[in-house]
Amino acid sequence: MKPAVTLVEPGTVRLERLLPGPLERVWAYITESDKRAKWLAAGEFDLRLGGKIRLEFDNSSLSCEKAAPEKYRERQISKGHISEGVVTRLEPMHALAHTWIWNGAETEVTYELAPKGKDVLLVIVHRRLQGRELQASVMGGWDVHTGILDDVLRGLEPRPFWSTHARLEREYGATL
Repeated sequence: MKPAVTLVEPGTVRLERLLPGPLERVWAYITESDKRAKWLAAGEFDLRLGGKIRLEFDNSSLSCEKAAPEKYRERQISKGHISEGVVTRLEPMHALAHTWIWNGAETEVTYELAPKGKDVLLVIVHRRLQGRELQASVMGGWDVHTGILDDVLRGLEPRPFWSTHARLEREYGATL
Protein backbone atom coordinates (compact mmCIF):
# COMPACT_ATOMS: atom_id res chain seq x y z
CA MET A 1 0.00 0.00 0.00
CA LYS A 2 1.45 3.32 -1.09
CA PRO A 3 1.18 5.87 1.72
CA ALA A 4 -1.54 8.46 1.43
CA VAL A 5 -0.32 11.89 2.50
CA THR A 6 -2.89 14.65 2.19
CA LEU A 7 -3.54 18.19 3.29
CA VAL A 8 -6.87 17.70 5.10
CA GLU A 9 -7.33 21.38 5.95
CA PRO A 10 -5.08 24.43 6.01
CA GLY A 11 -2.16 23.65 8.32
CA THR A 12 -3.00 19.96 8.84
CA VAL A 13 -1.43 17.02 7.03
CA ARG A 14 -2.44 13.37 7.34
CA LEU A 15 -0.46 10.26 6.46
CA GLU A 16 -1.72 6.68 6.29
CA ARG A 17 0.73 3.80 5.90
CA LEU A 18 0.21 0.05 6.28
CA LEU A 19 3.12 -1.48 8.19
CA PRO A 20 4.05 -5.06 9.01
CA GLY A 21 2.84 -5.93 12.52
CA PRO A 22 2.25 -6.91 15.13
CA LEU A 23 0.74 -3.88 16.82
CA GLU A 24 3.03 -4.11 19.87
CA ARG A 25 6.13 -3.93 17.68
CA VAL A 26 4.94 -0.83 15.78
CA TRP A 27 3.97 0.84 19.09
CA ALA A 28 7.48 0.17 20.41
CA TYR A 29 9.01 1.81 17.32
CA ILE A 30 6.96 4.94 18.02
CA THR A 31 7.47 5.15 21.78
CA GLU A 32 10.94 3.72 22.51
CA SER A 33 13.94 6.00 21.88
CA ASP A 34 16.34 3.35 20.54
CA LYS A 35 13.79 2.00 18.07
CA ARG A 36 12.43 5.45 17.05
CA ALA A 37 16.02 6.58 16.36
CA LYS A 38 16.14 4.10 13.46
CA TRP A 39 13.39 5.90 11.52
CA LEU A 40 12.62 9.33 13.03
CA ALA A 41 14.49 10.62 16.07
CA ALA A 42 15.85 9.39 19.38
CA GLY A 43 14.77 10.98 22.64
CA GLU A 44 12.82 10.02 25.71
CA PHE A 45 9.01 10.11 25.89
CA ASP A 46 7.47 10.33 29.37
CA LEU A 47 4.38 8.29 28.50
CA ARG A 48 1.75 9.99 30.63
CA LEU A 49 -0.60 12.90 29.95
CA GLY A 50 1.44 16.06 30.36
CA GLY A 51 4.69 14.08 30.17
CA LYS A 52 7.59 15.63 28.29
CA ILE A 53 8.83 14.36 24.96
CA ARG A 54 12.17 15.03 23.32
CA LEU A 55 13.04 14.39 19.68
CA GLU A 56 16.78 14.30 18.91
CA PHE A 57 17.13 14.32 15.14
CA ASP A 58 20.05 12.89 13.20
CA ASN A 59 18.53 12.38 9.76
CA SER A 60 21.95 11.69 8.24
CA SER A 61 22.16 8.46 10.27
CA LEU A 62 18.87 7.03 8.96
CA SER A 63 20.28 5.65 5.71
CA CYS A 64 23.54 5.23 3.82
CA GLU A 65 23.02 8.72 2.33
CA LYS A 66 24.90 11.05 4.68
CA ALA A 67 25.14 14.44 2.92
CA ALA A 68 22.25 16.78 3.68
CA PRO A 69 21.21 19.38 1.09
CA GLU A 70 22.51 22.89 1.79
CA LYS A 71 19.14 24.29 2.91
CA TYR A 72 19.02 21.76 5.77
CA ARG A 73 22.65 22.28 6.76
CA GLU A 74 21.98 26.02 6.97
CA ARG A 75 19.02 25.46 9.32
CA GLN A 76 20.99 22.86 11.30
CA ILE A 77 18.28 20.22 11.02
CA SER A 78 20.42 17.64 9.28
CA LYS A 79 22.10 16.60 12.53
CA GLY A 80 21.70 17.63 16.13
CA HIS A 81 18.31 19.32 15.91
CA ILE A 82 16.25 18.89 19.08
CA SER A 83 12.51 19.43 19.48
CA GLU A 84 10.52 19.14 22.67
CA GLY A 85 6.86 18.92 23.57
CA VAL A 86 4.25 17.46 25.88
CA VAL A 87 2.03 14.35 25.65
CA THR A 88 -1.58 15.45 25.02
CA ARG A 89 -3.21 12.06 24.39
CA LEU A 90 -2.23 8.55 25.42
CA GLU A 91 -4.07 5.33 24.64
CA PRO A 92 -1.36 2.65 24.87
CA MET A 93 -1.02 0.52 21.74
CA HIS A 94 -3.59 2.68 19.92
CA ALA A 95 -2.91 6.41 20.06
CA LEU A 96 -0.32 8.95 21.13
CA ALA A 97 -0.37 12.72 20.60
CA HIS A 98 2.16 15.31 21.60
CA THR A 99 3.03 18.90 20.93
CA TRP A 100 6.14 19.57 18.89
CA ILE A 101 7.87 22.93 18.83
CA TRP A 102 8.80 23.64 15.21
CA ASN A 103 10.60 26.86 14.24
CA GLY A 104 9.41 28.44 17.48
CA ALA A 105 5.74 27.53 16.93
CA GLU A 106 3.80 24.77 18.67
CA THR A 107 2.49 22.04 16.36
CA GLU A 108 0.80 18.80 17.37
CA VAL A 109 1.32 15.26 16.09
CA THR A 110 -1.06 12.35 16.60
CA TYR A 111 -0.10 8.73 15.87
CA GLU A 112 -2.98 6.23 15.68
CA LEU A 113 -2.54 2.48 15.22
CA ALA A 114 -5.16 -0.02 14.09
CA PRO A 115 -4.60 -3.73 13.43
CA LYS A 116 -5.36 -4.86 9.87
CA GLY A 117 -4.87 -8.62 9.91
CA LYS A 118 -1.13 -9.20 10.41
CA ASP A 119 -0.43 -5.59 9.48
CA VAL A 120 -0.93 -2.29 11.30
CA LEU A 121 -2.44 0.87 9.84
CA LEU A 122 -0.46 3.88 11.07
CA VAL A 123 -2.22 7.23 10.75
CA ILE A 124 -0.22 10.36 11.55
CA VAL A 125 -1.91 13.76 11.71
CA HIS A 126 0.34 16.82 12.09
CA ARG A 127 -1.54 20.04 12.93
CA ARG A 128 -0.80 23.77 13.09
CA LEU A 129 1.75 23.87 10.29
CA GLN A 130 2.08 27.41 8.97
CA GLY A 131 2.78 27.99 5.28
CA ARG A 132 2.92 25.94 2.08
CA GLU A 133 6.69 25.40 2.25
CA LEU A 134 6.52 23.90 5.75
CA GLN A 135 3.48 21.79 4.87
CA ALA A 136 5.22 20.34 1.78
CA SER A 137 8.37 19.66 3.81
CA VAL A 138 6.40 17.93 6.57
CA MET A 139 4.43 15.86 4.05
CA GLY A 140 7.67 14.72 2.43
CA GLY A 141 9.24 14.18 5.83
CA TRP A 142 6.49 11.95 7.17
CA ASP A 143 6.40 10.01 3.90
CA VAL A 144 10.14 9.25 3.91
CA HIS A 145 10.41 8.73 7.69
CA THR A 146 7.56 6.19 7.73
CA GLY A 147 8.98 4.63 4.56
CA ILE A 148 12.21 4.04 6.47
CA LEU A 149 10.15 2.61 9.35
CA ASP A 150 8.53 0.21 6.87
CA ASP A 151 11.99 -0.77 5.55
CA VAL A 152 13.32 -1.35 9.10
CA LEU A 153 10.29 -3.44 10.10
CA ARG A 154 10.74 -5.57 6.96
CA GLY A 155 14.48 -6.03 7.57
CA LEU A 156 15.41 -4.08 4.42
CA GLU A 157 18.14 -1.52 3.81
CA PRO A 158 16.55 1.87 4.60
CA ARG A 159 15.79 3.98 1.55
CA PRO A 160 17.94 7.10 1.03
CA PHE A 161 16.67 9.83 3.34
CA TRP A 162 17.82 13.12 1.79
CA SER A 163 17.21 12.50 -1.92
CA THR A 164 13.85 10.87 -1.19
CA HIS A 165 12.80 13.76 1.06
CA ALA A 166 13.86 16.36 -1.53
CA ARG A 167 11.89 14.60 -4.30
CA LEU A 168 8.78 14.14 -2.15
CA GLU A 169 8.91 17.73 -0.87
CA ARG A 170 8.90 18.97 -4.49
CA GLU A 171 6.06 16.61 -5.43
CA TYR A 172 3.88 17.56 -2.47
CA GLY A 173 4.70 21.26 -2.94
CA ALA A 174 3.39 21.07 -6.50
CA THR A 175 0.03 19.78 -5.21
CA LEU A 176 -0.57 22.49 -2.59
